[in-house]
Amino acid sequence: MRGGTAYKIGWGLHEIDIPPRGFAMHGYGQPAHQGSAQQTPLHARALYIEDTEGKALWFCCLDLGYVTHAMREGVCAQLRVQAGDGFDEARLVLTCTHTHSGPGGCSHDVLYNLVTPGFQPEHLARVVVAACAALRVAQTTAVPADLDLHQGVLGEEIPVAWNRSLAAYNRNPDVIPQPPTQTQRALDRTMSVLAVRQGGQANALLSLFGVHATCLSSRLHRHDGDNKGYAARHAETALVNAGNEHPVAIFAQATAGDVSPHEQGPGAYGRRMALKGEAEYRYARENGERQSRFALGLLDLPPVMSLHGRTDAILTYVDFANVRADPAYANGEHEAFTSEPCHGVAFFAGTPVDGPGMPGLLVAGAKQIARRVKSRRMGRLHGYSQSRREYIERLYAAQGAKDILMESGRKYILGRPFDKLPLPGFADQLVGELKRQVRAGAVRQSAMVPTVLPLQIVTLGKLAILCCPGEFTTIAGRRVRDTVRARLQASGIEQVLICTYCNDYMGYVTTYEEYQQQAYEGGHTIYGQWTLAAFQTHFARLAEQLTRPASARTHDQVTRPTPAPDHELALRSNLQPR
Repeated sequence: MRGGTAYKIGWGLHEIDIPPRGFAMHGYGQPAHQGSAQQTPLHARALYIEDTEGKALWFCCLDLGYVTHAMREGVCAQLRVQAGDGFDEARLVLTCTHTHSGPGGCSHDVLYNLVTPGFQPEHLARVVVAACAALRVAQTTAVPADLDLHQGVLGEEIPVAWNRSLAAYNRNPDVIPQPPTQTQRALDRTMSVLAVRQGGQANALLSLFGVHATCLSSRLHRHDGDNKGYAARHAETALVNAGNEHPVAIFAQATAGDVSPHEQGPGAYGRRMALKGEAEYRYARENGERQSRFALGLLDLPPVMSLHGRTDAILTYVDFANVRADPAYANGEHEAFTSEPCHGVAFFAGTPVDGPGMPGLLVAGAKQIARRVKSRRMGRLHGYSQSRREYIERLYAAQGAKDILMESGRKYILGRPFDKLPLPGFADQLVGELKRQVRAGAVRQSAMVPTVLPLQIVTLGKLAILCCPGEFTTIAGRRVRDTVRARLQASGIEQVLICTYCNDYMGYVTTYEEYQQQAYEGGHTIYGQWTLAAFQTHFARLAEQLTRPASARTHDQVTRPTPAPDHELALRSNLQPR
């Protein structure tokens, strides 16, 4: 459709102006990983896409490690003022690059703020300001433009991405198992690029390709966009040199959950430890520029699809602590339930190359204690009250192979309530911070992590994009994408893409088979072994609703997360680093 443009499109960016003042950065969970300087600016980058009926999609990507419900609520509130009564929150996609070298403290939930320490209202406010400013520029500068989808497969020789959890990946029956020397094959190497053009010239782009933004380690102390940030800066410079005055290049995430920017396999840890200091920044830039050059190269090739037609969007919130998965997605199991969130020992152990956690001896000890707690509880079931018995049975049936270190819903660690932890605060800084907040009464009613999560699908003509919270592994993302494609094909959708880290953050989503490995990703799949099946169940239902006229849709548009109590939030706000 080149006889006339299908959309009005605008693009904009704005710096996320959070001065580094010694607070711990979000990503590695290390209190010593403090931001004391800035290596590169962090930005909010935005697209505004309006169809011929005046219906628009708003897309914003932040150079941050996560998106939280508090961020999304703040942006929605401002957009309701900015755009008027016509603003539909289902049409806003808020995502991030997942850099581990950006500021944190932007959640109303407890766990991911512990390291900062606590909730930092000024950080949140500045994120909202930057996102809304970028979106405002995009909306007010929207002009008739063409939108094309380009796709290509990064060759295995391009050193950008490797699977960091190969043993778990190889458990999947729907993959070709790979040896430890071929981890670059165990991921989705397809990059999808949406290109905005005027007069045949590219003005803005959105790249979707999954690889962790963990080129930079927790040993560094500067805010930085990591590989995705460098990719955006490189592409924008190239577009300026091509004659564009104010281009915007967004490099967002697809299935990055088990994908590392560091070469995995034999000798991986030694190679990673040899990369230090300024060499890490150079490596992040090189990795990002490889992504950028590939994306720009795709723009010189014919698109796989020129987009036109109406835009649409659908959004719902689901309580993932209490989902019964459809047997079709749960290996035929009719009693496939999720449970209240739990973090496994494997979560606290970290990833061997990208971000090591607890020392091995502590990991081994924690596993033994977790197993003894489970054995003791299961052996005493008949002595418990009915509600206690039902909780324990549901918890261990859902969590399966996980050695549970933290029951994040009930606020227990290794079978003990938070306020009865035997480990002294001086032994571990995070334990000390948790104890401080528990003593202050700041976590009695507040959630440790989100459980009510946003699921979203947006469409542009014959293209659908799944917008998923958290981190999906390669095969988990493929399965949920296939699930939605099967539901939408009859309504004319020809391509289904996935964008992760959207609208909130709660951890990982692995396949059932990967979960049994209990690598880091499985330990951080907090609702248990049927988490992916739960996502497939609800995305399938949401996709079915999307095929109906808007007036005939009956999906839940009311459920939202329970706000943190104001008095508890105040007690853990504006805390200072120790």
